[in-house]
Amino acid sequence: MSLVPDRIHAAVSAGSPEAASIPQRADAGIPRATYRVQLSSAFTFADAARIVPYLDRLGISHLYVSPILKARPGSTHGYDVTDHTRLNPELGGAEGFEHLTDQLRRHDMGLIVDIVPNHLGVMGNDNQWWLDVLENGPAAEAAAAFDIDWRPQRASMRDRLLVPVLGDPYGTALERGDIRLAFDAARGEFCLHYHEHRFPIDPRDYPQIFEGMPLPTLNELAAADFSSLMSAFGRLPPRNDVREEVRAERYRDKEAHKRRLVRLIEREPPLLSYIERAVAALNGVPGDSASFDRLDALHESQAYRLAFWRVAQDEINYRRFFDVNSLAALRMNDERVFTQTHRLILELIGQGRIQGLRIDHSDGLYDPEAYFHRLRSAVAAVRRDTDTFFIVTEKILAPHERLPESWPLQGTTGYDFSPQIASWLVTGASEAAMTRIYEDFIDERHSFEDIAYYSRKLIMRVALAPEVEGLATQLDRIARLDRHTADFTRSSLRDAIIDVIACFPVYRTYVSARGSTDEDRRTIDWALSVARRRSGLATETSVFEFLRQSLLMAPERATPPVQRAAMLEFAMKFQQVTAPVMAKGVEDTALYRFNRLVCLNDVGADPRRYSLSTQALHHENGERARCWPHALLASSTHDSKRSEDVRARIAVLSEMPQRWRRQVSRWARLNRSKRVAFLDAYAPDPNDEYLLYQTLLGIWDSSSDPASLLQRAQAYAVKAAREAKRITSWLIPDTDYEQALQTFLQRLLQPRSRSAFLQELQELASTLGFFGRLNSLAQLVIKLTAPGIPDFYQGCEALSLTLVDPDNRQPVDFMSLERQLADIEASEPATVETSKLQVTHRLLRLRRDLPALFAQGSYVPLTVEGEQAPHLLAFMRVHATQRVIVVVSQAHYTLNGGAMTPPVGPVWGSTVIRIDDQSRGAMHDILTGRQVESSGDAIRVADALAQLPFAVLLQADHAVTPERSAATAVALPDASENSA
Repeated sequence: MSLVPDRIHAAVSAGSPEAASIPQRADAGIPRATYRVQLSSAFTFADAARIVPYLDRLGISHLYVSPILKARPGSTHGYDVTDHTRLNPELGGAEGFEHLTDQLRRHDMGLIVDIVPNHLGVMGNDNQWWLDVLENGPAAEAAAAFDIDWRPQRASMRDRLLVPVLGDPYGTALERGDIRLAFDAARGEFCLHYHEHRFPIDPRDYPQIFEGMPLPTLNELAAADFSSLMSAFGRLPPRNDVREEVRAERYRDKEAHKRRLVRLIEREPPLLSYIERAVAALNGVPGDSASFDRLDALHESQAYRLAFWRVAQDEINYRRFFDVNSLAALRMNDERVFTQTHRLILELIGQGRIQGLRIDHSDGLYDPEAYFHRLRSAVAAVRRDTDTFFIVTEKILAPHERLPESWPLQGTTGYDFSPQIASWLVTGASEAAMTRIYEDFIDERHSFEDIAYYSRKLIMRVALAPEVEGLATQLDRIARLDRHTADFTRSSLRDAIIDVIACFPVYRTYVSARGSTDEDRRTIDWALSVARRRSGLATETSVFEFLRQSLLMAPERATPPVQRAAMLEFAMKFQQVTAPVMAKGVEDTALYRFNRLVCLNDVGADPRRYSLSTQALHHENGERARCWPHALLASSTHDSKRSEDVRARIAVLSEMPQRWRRQVSRWARLNRSKRVAFLDAYAPDPNDEYLLYQTLLGIWDSSSDPASLLQRAQAYAVKAAREAKRITSWLIPDTDYEQALQTFLQRLLQPRSRSAFLQELQELASTLGFFGRLNSLAQLVIKLTAPGIPDFYQGCEALSLTLVDPDNRQPVDFMSLERQLADIEASEPATVETSKLQVTHRLLRLRRDLPALFAQGSYVPLTVEGEQAPHLLAFMRVHATQRVIVVVSQAHYTLNGGAMTPPVGPVWGSTVIRIDDQSRGAMHDILTGRQVESSGDAIRVADALAQLPFAVLLQADHAVTPERSAATAVALPDASENSA
């Protein structure tokens, strides 16, 4: 059913003048609303195709999927792409993809695909580029695709690649027989194998395998051919000669020699037995150390060195995605790499099967802006409407940061919007009290700023130490080019780099050959200033100044082109390091260490911004309308540390600091006996215990299976503790502490009818559940009406109480959601149970019927006056003659004095919303179907919010009649319907 009157539809179809003033199509290619699903072998293209009719009925315009290209077998996320030229066969391959896109076309829906330009899945045995590098070293055709330092500090690693794949030290793995040589008779090549991993042997070294192994009795010609062939392998050009003509000779001859070996074996079968005996002799005998000497020598002559995985923290010499050894970074700034990795995606765009792209981790790219322009040009080559082809980037913005307007994008994926709404739901007046409660509980006093600073330093000392060492080496080389800086020690340069990155206020700057912006200079100067203050006299001021000159390519004296080029390269590489340090140091460490109010601890958030005022939210919405009106508005994503509904519940704690202080203090006493002895203390420690109480309140659902709830909580507790890296970690797990966490939770949640803790947990969870539901609906209404494109993560159109992955990647019961949607479409309000789904459906239909209003409409903050004004956000969207007024309330627990009833009607007293002359008259509430009349230049909030604590008011001449909308009006559940 349309929310727009029939007369308008008739005018549009007839092409009348009236239609021109009420356009019903927004910019071509721009989504109305997106819906994100995580593809895997458990949810394939076929599964996605099955939910398309449901998404269409819901009001979604574009399905938005995780990566679709061939990934590591069994991948649950698709970000470990191994082949950019093939669609993932585990998802259904080309046939499945075509079926999905055909289904989308039938429903007039588009497809947005997540692509991964920053890195590639390596190790294993299926990435041909990686195998090429392993076999051919610097001379590999694919060597230019990876960011490899072939000249590391350690002399023995020159022209070699460290491969930290072993589960034990190299010598142990070798002499246990885990590393084995094998021969592939069908391909005529030798490889080392370690479990599922394959490592090609340089064909130039094949003769080593047969040293001391006399040939068996063969016919004279075959013996001569084999000897000749081994000599030919040994004469191949060396792998450190990267001249193009020499490389071409190496590839031509080595492949010809392999084919010749295959044919020779086919003609002379005894030769295969000889080769297998030689391989067996080389592989050694476990228990006989000397028997592995030849295999060790063969390994040492390769273009790679297999190593214990922990060695990666010190000596790895290829750039990775963060600290993940199995994800090697790509040199996407190389046009050939761009062309090869984007060919298939561009073909699918040209065929009209992809309508938008989401760019993963663009801050890891060498030059993001140059990449975006190249991508936009590539799209233009395969389709005409390139300007409106939808491209957004996964970009984490600091609260003060803005996306560069020179980037040819529609905006970000919405990780800036989510923390804005979360902060707006938090009551600012409680900040000091909530801080004291937290600090008293853990008996520590640490600011988030300090925690983030030391967390970034920890990451640079451990997980990303090789990247920092690489920067120090580069800067040291630059310093030696000038006699005025030649005396700076490498150690002092490395310390300065670490100090400055630890103080960086944003993910990265964007200095390039095009120069630096004012924002770049402000960011670098800020970080240098804070670093100087924090380091005291530990680092000379002149070293910091030299670092600044290098980062901004602004040396004090005229410099030769070689030095300026080196400075530019250093600045570009420096920027590729600050982003992962921020991600690992803040997102994946500090946000798990600072647990004051964890609804503020999520991707893109800064817990220092405790609360966002209504005026500040107006400003953010206005800026988005002005600069990025088509950016995504995300509230839950696959990266979220807790879902929007969990955050909405925890935010309610900010309204009850005194009750929370009493409650959490009592729980600590009640549960003291449930803690587990650990070393000279007890587990969990107070900081983890404080986090667990908030977590349980966020996910508590009395209708859930207790065993499942316990299992989820235990898995989360271990992951959170490892991410925090205080007592246990991914690198060095403390299994005793982790077991203690799990035991503590088991004791907390064991069903005992007389458990005071469980009774009190359920009571408080019920309160948070009720008011958290109101918070969820408030942020939902804002997301669906504010400037930008609302984005939904799978299952979050209804209540979803999930935590960080893998918890938020569990299967979604789409059949149940479809049934609920059918009930919403056909039933009276009293029979509708899922009000969040209902609000989603109603407002998505409004966006469908008035696309231009939401895609192009201006954003107008409205003034609220009266005693309850601080609890309201009111704004208007305006386009041509269309107007929608949105009213959303906050701090519902405070408004109601804790009473579990919706704050509607009389609670608003004489509070009013001021409107202009064009907005006067009858308004139609899209959510309830009620008519709301203005009184002069104002709307009484008690009238607008007579039934719900939020309203979306459309001018009556653009709205359906109350009779048509009554069957699907929205009704809030009462307290008894709350899931807690």
